[in-house]
Amino acid sequence: MTILDKDKEKILASALLNLKIEALNEMQQTALSHSSTDQNIVLLSPTGTGKTIAFLLPLINNMNGDSTAVQSLILVPSRELALQIAGVFTAMNTPWKCCCCYGGHSMSEERKVLSTMHPAVVIGTPGRITDHLSKGTILTDSIEHLVIDEFDKSLEYGFQEEMEMIIGQLHHLKKRILASATDTEEIPNFVEMSHTVRLDFLKENTDVVSRIRLMKVLSPEKDKINTLYRLLCHLNNSSSIVFCNHREAVDRVSNLLREMGFPNERYHGGMEQADRERSLYKFRNGSAFVLISTDLASRGLDIPDVAHIIHYHLPVNEEAFTHRNGRTARWNTTGESFLILNEAEVQPDYLDKELPVYELDEQTPVPPKAIWSTLYIGKGKKDKISKGDVAGFLYKKGQMQSKDIGSIDVKEHCTYVSVRQSRVKHLIQLVQGEKIKGIKTIIEESK
Repeated sequence: MTILDKDKEKILASALLNLKIEALNEMQQTALSHSSTDQNIVLLSPTGTGKTIAFLLPLINNMNGDSTAVQSLILVPSRELALQIAGVFTAMNTPWKCCCCYGGHSMSEERKVLSTMHPAVVIGTPGRITDHLSKGTILTDSIEHLVIDEFDKSLEYGFQEEMEMIIGQLHHLKKRILASATDTEEIPNFVEMSHTVRLDFLKENTDVVSRIRLMKVLSPEKDKINTLYRLLCHLNNSSSIVFCNHREAVDRVSNLLREMGFPNERYHGGMEQADRERSLYKFRNGSAFVLISTDLASRGLDIPDVAHIIHYHLPVNEEAFTHRNGRTARWNTTGESFLILNEAEVQPDYLDKELPVYELDEQTPVPPKAIWSTLYIGKGKKDKISKGDVAGFLYKKGQMQSKDIGSIDVKEHCTYVSVRQSRVKHLIQLVQGEKIKGIKTIIEESK
């Protein structure tokens, strides 16, 4: 598959069309313009400005069409970020394939993809990539391009030993791209970032910060749960992410809100991967308006239309504050960020001016009810199930109309569907015992 330069232009144009992007922004154009040089790149730009596309386009532009080996390696600090990048690359629909490798995923499935699909791009977390290298399932001789996304996090002390081991085996690198929304004081020597150009769009993108309205909410009690409940009720059915500093706090806040009649989903690193994916899907599709999370959700999650960020606990530093707020006001939208403070807490020093107080009315509105519910189907891609198969089944056997079905997310071993809540119980009654493509499966409301 020899691909000429003129063909690369068509592939890039087609990729953007598939992503429904009419034109690159300045940051993306600048990153792409440096793809043909021998300079390494440090790319700094706020969250929500399209960094993933900015580093994927240079990789595509330098891809060899005749090779069946891995050409590019993308290292990330979390499985969620790996999956997000893989999703973007797949959506581009280029001639090349990618493989996503991360802990909690089947190692045998990854080996199968690596050996049969011959991906040009491998995206993975340091621990899992280390496993593959040690077993020889990923060969490094053909890897010429390395991307480290969220490099300030990826190169932290906890990852350094694995990162040094991985990079030490990449003897044929021609280009390194480091990307993040926050800078770091020092890049370890083992990354070998000599002959580097810095593309810093952090200061130039002050409009991102200006699109976020920062406010504080005063809690009369040390335990801020009642204030959080009242705030969420005032925000009604707009989407909100509530950040806590610890997993135990996420569980406590989530459970207490449920007891108070406010539905929500929780998200943290102590949960099983399937449970985390289900929580994110229900939050994305509107089955839940509120996601309670640790800072795990502050990086690598592309959730559109998050209207509010709520700091239930004060972030540990300015960097954490920046990444949390980066979940809202994405792609030229606006958003709001609230700091809930009790009488023993003070506004962080890195906020250079006193924040306005968001006043809560004395009368608290009732908690909003979700329009959508999430349907779980126990079969997925591995069973040759497609979105069309699911939609057709629900229309025919479940007597659904197009207005009753929202997004359909077909995963490897299961499928999630957003269904109008008023119809879900009747739907489940109708489809019990029915088969999808001749396959019997579990169909139930996801709790």
